[in-house]
Parts: sequence; structure tokens; C-alpha cells
Amino acid sequence: MRKYVVLGAAAGVLASGILISAQQPPAGRGGPPPTPQGQGGRGGGRAAQSFPAQQRKLADPAVIEKGNTLYGINCRLCHGPDLRGGDMGGVNLLRSPIVLSDQEGEAIYQVVHNGKQTEGLPPMPPLPLPEDDVKAIAAYIHSVAARMAGQGGPPPGEAKELNILVGDAAAGKSYFDANCASCHSTTGDMAGVAARYATPMALQNAWVAGGGGGRGGRGGGASGRTAKPVTAVVTARDGQRVEGRLVKIDDFLVTLELADGSERTFARSGNTPAVQITDPLDGHKQLWRKLTDKDIHDVTAYLVTLK
Repeated sequence: MRKYVVLGAAAGVLASGILISAQQPPAGRGGPPPTPQGQGGRGGGRAAQSFPAQQRKLADPAVIEKGNTLYGINCRLCHGPDLRGGDMGGVNLLRSPIVLSDQEGEAIYQVVHNGKQTEGLPPMPPLPLPEDDVKAIAAYIHSVAARMAGQGGPPPGEAKELNILVGDAAAGKSYFDANCASCHSTTGDMAGVAARYATPMALQNAWVAGGGGGRGGRGGGASGRTAKPVTAVVTARDGQRVEGRLVKIDDFLVTLELADGSERTFARSGNTPAVQITDPLDGHKQLWRKLTDKDIHDVTAYLVTLK
């Protein structure tokens, strides 16, 4: 049985470092956190009261900058350039109780290390990041939260579209032919792919994630195309086979959505019942283990030529 990696959140593991949000440096670096607008007294009245996220002492600027880079590589695709949720459906980190209660990465590390299931959203799988890297990411997240317009509000400024066409198109074609052509064709499903996305960044996000631009083509996806669902066949002890869309699987239960829209849940004990999972993105998930920034930029430079 293939090792199942939940669709969606894992895509966040690999986004190119060039996709870092071009935000203004956190105002709290080297000084006290800013005061939200609309608070405090007039003309020397009572001291302004800042939100809890803005009372936290910020980390060293070098650590925040490191966290900014690591966030761009590992988190941006799911949680967005402004931390309020990205193309792959990650939670709004500016409103996350875990982020608000975290001090120096201890709570965030537990989620990154163990993964997390949030009702109504794609599960976040465990990410193999060192604790120091997670603490740096947490420091960056807190630095953004420190300049929110209010409790959970967006920070000032917007993420800018960067020029990501810095790769070698010829090298990208070679990589595509060697690693992608067994499933994709430049005269078939990939014909004119560059014209389906508003920007090269949207195209890059989509192909790294496996196509479709997230849920329902959100974020500049391919004309509303959606990714094929993960399916499974459950074979009971008596040989009965039930097939459907995989809704949930863990060590204790597996739930399928059947063709008529109903759901059926089976209790699991070890390998009983047998579960065979078919994940259309399995090839991409294997690539995620070895993709480098250079590979991502080279392939993107090639794909933008397919108009």
C-alpha cells in the first residue's frame, strides 16, 4: 500500500525560496512593537494598550530574516504571503490560537513536528524541520503579528509579485522530459499551460502543488480545474470491497465517500481491513522529496514557454 500523504497541506513543504513575500521589514525590529491605530488617549492621556500579539518581545533581526526565508520555502503556499491563508487552504496564522499563545516557537514546533487536523481544512502533515528552524519561522510569524492593524487584522502593505523567471528553460525542459513526461505531455494536458495562469508565480505554485492552483483553481488556477481526488478501496475480512473518495484515514478509522454521496466508515485494526489508496499526486509527492530551488525555477522557465 502506498504511503498516504494527505493532499493539500504537504504542498506547502516545497515552495521556492524566491516566493518570499516582499513585505516591509517588521516595524518592531530594534524597538518596541507599534501601537494599533485608534487606541490610546489623546494629548498625553492614558498609555495605549496593545494587543497580546504586539506585547511579545521580538527576536533578533537576523533570526527573523532567517525565519522569513524559511517561511517562504516551507509555509507560504499553504498559509499565504501575509499569513492569512494561501492557495492550499492553510489556516490564518494571524488568528490562530496556537500562534497567539506561542512564545518562542514551542507551541508552533509541536504542530510542525506532529502535524495537525483542522476541521474543514486539509490536514497538515508533519514536516521534517529542525527545531531551530521552526523557532526562526515562529520569530518571523510573531514579527508580522506585531504590526497587525488589530487583533488578527492584516499587516500593512501587500505581498508583491516578484520576477521569478530566473531559471534556465533548456534545463527545465530536460528535467521535465526526465521526470514529468511519463505522466504529462506538452502536446496534451500541458499544451498551452502558461496561458491558463495569470502570472508565472501562479503557474509555479500550481505545478509544484500538482496542478489546479489549490481548491477549485483558487489563486490563478487553470480555469477552475480541480485536482483529481484521492480514492481508496477497502477490502473487508470477508472479501467485500468498497470503493470511494478517501475522506479520512488514521490508525483507527477509514472513511470513504461513496458514489451516491453517502459516507461509510470502517474500524481499523492493524492491516484489517486492507486499504489500497490511489493518489493522483503520488508522482508529485515523490518529486517533493528531491526538488531543489534550481529545479523549480528551471521547470517554471520552461513551462512559461508553453503558450
